[in-house]
Amino acid sequence: MSPQELFGLTGAPVLLGWIILIAGPRRFAILNAIPQFIIPFGLSLLYAALVLSHFSRTGGGYGSLAAVRQLFTSEWILLAGWVHYLAFDLFVGSVLAARMDRAGIGRLVQAPVLASTFLFGPVGLVLALGMETLLSGRQAMATLKLHPRR
Repeated sequence: MSPQELFGLTGAPVLLGWIILIAGPRRFAILNAIPQFIIPFGLSLLYAALVLSHFSRTGGGYGSLAAVRQLFTSEWILLAGWVHYLAFDLFVGSVLAARMDRAGIGRLVQAPVLASTFLFGPVGLVLALGMETLLSGRQAMATLKLHPRR
């Protein structure tokens, strides 16, 4: 199988995971496990296989930008990088969704945050953590009892 063919096979399960995460009901544990564990686990196995079988042939590395560029001249390692991105962003998105649920952030507000995580990774992380921080600060202020000075 070619790198392009494998690339094509990764899209459908990841898209399914994001659809479940954004639009699916979260009251079913097995449904939650699909985007949080099952799909990222499968992608992680694929990533491990790609890296273990192709990394040593690239001549690249992580010591400089030029070395990283050399590393990604291999289509197999480029595919591994893509799979790494897909697995981690879906897993992080599922963790963020659970945290936003616990913080009381509604699903309509979560949808664009999760879409940002899907498309732009760290941007969604910043949005989710920022909203959670603001909400927890508001809740703390609401429960704070102020006593007048004597």
